[in-house]
Amino acid sequence: MSAPVLHVAHQPDGEIDLAAAEKAAGDLLRALGISTDSESLSGTPGRMARAYAELFTPRPFDLTTFPNEEQYDELVLARAIPVRSVCEHHLLPFVGTAHVGYLPGDRILGLSKLARVVEHFACRPQVQERLTKQVADWLCEQLEPKGVGVVIEAEHTCMTLRGVQATGSNTVTSTLLGTLRQDARSRQEFFALTGVNA
Repeated sequence: MSAPVLHVAHQPDGEIDLAAAEKAAGDLLRALGISTDSESLSGTPGRMARAYAELFTPRPFDLTTFPNEEQYDELVLARAIPVRSVCEHHLLPFVGTAHVGYLPGDRILGLSKLARVVEHFACRPQVQERLTKQVADWLCEQLEPKGVGVVIEAEHTCMTLRGVQATGSNTVTSTLLGTLRQDARSRQEFFALTGVNA
């Protein structure tokens, strides 16, 4: 019997209109006193529009799961998954890493899909707290594992490049569900393996 497959694709709130986005980007630059008349800046509004369209469009993927025939019941953890997203308050990037783990139930997940799920929820205007919870909740819903843990560590350029200019600061968020939340030893093992001090 073949593994069940769920095709996952982001459904945007509306159509992407690159021409309108390019015009708006040009208007924004000019409103900020930046002329786009020079050869080096004339293509910038179009590049801005395409860059944001890319940042807000996750790649579709197939979520494949497999029977846990060996009844594996220990932690499965993918560490240091690259995260890039955009702060919804300033539309400035935040980048870092995610550590995503789960205690399998009846099914196990193709390991690359952990990174795909992170990308799926990161490719939109976000806040780190919501992103962390969305990844954990979605994995819990799709896999029905005994527990899920997600830790994200990221640098927010809205905090390091402007405002307080706290260069080098890092924000850490976590969501633990099921056994990883309820059992102190499982929780401690998860944080030890992620390298995050609990």
